[in-house]
Amino acid sequence: MPTRRSLLAAVAALPLTACSTATTGTDPAAEPLERTRPMRLTYGEDPSQFGELTRPAGRSKGVVVVIHGGFWKAEYDLELGRPLAVSLAEQGWTAWNIEYRRVGNGGGAPATFDDVHAAVELLATVDGLDTSTLLTLGHSAGGHLAVWAAGRQRHPQWGGARVAVTGAISQAGVLDLVGAESDDLGDHAAARFLGHAPTTADVAYDPRQQVPLGVPVRCIHGRADDVVPLRQSADYVTAAAAAGGDARLVEVDGDHFVVIDTESAAWARQLGLLDELGGR
Repeated sequence: MPTRRSLLAAVAALPLTACSTATTGTDPAAEPLERTRPMRLTYGEDPSQFGELTRPAGRSKGVVVVIHGGFWKAEYDLELGRPLAVSLAEQGWTAWNIEYRRVGNGGGAPATFDDVHAAVELLATVDGLDTSTLLTLGHSAGGHLAVWAAGRQRHPQWGGARVAVTGAISQAGVLDLVGAESDDLGDHAAARFLGHAPTTADVAYDPRQQVPLGVPVRCIHGRADDVVPLRQSADYVTAAAAAGGDARLVEVDGDHFVVIDTESAAWARQLGLLDELGGR
């Protein structure tokens, strides 16, 4: 029997010409399928420094930066985010599905963080793109990067950001690097990513040590997740709320991958959260 991972990979591999048009209240037949095809944009010279921008057929609600997971490892790429980008465009969002250097192809700290920052900053140069509402959405290690990006400008190396994140959704995110190492998540993936075992000196990289953020954070997590435990989200939200932050946990039925299954109730819940964060 195929696993959820293999099914999601198969969905991600579908040709983009099979995607439907955005839901805008107009006759879908009147809108060409090409409207949902992404535009590839580069933000650096490395082969992993690019993203795919997918615009809706009608007026955009705002921009959602999609950040894929995979414990920051090179064997996982932005193909995981493509079904999400298509769905977001269908719902009226502009989706920016980004790739970045990962462990095994030049990534890790600080290169991966530099890439996520640069990918978000590139949006300031895109003609006709309104970034006044800009949300980050990331799964697993991508959830870590999505929440990190929301507060990146606090740190000197990423200060002076032109594009501000206005809200973040973490999908089963690795939000506590110290705790991830203690629990040996992903075969010591956090230590491999940082180049050393995470400590309290890694505040610039660790969302758990950065609470509270100045923007709302929503953490959605499957109750049966055996890859990244629910407590990664629950403990982050508890700490953020205690520090005065706007953070909320949304528990859903399912495993680690249900939150990136665009046919699931968990995904429908996230579309609602995005609308709330975007002021819709």
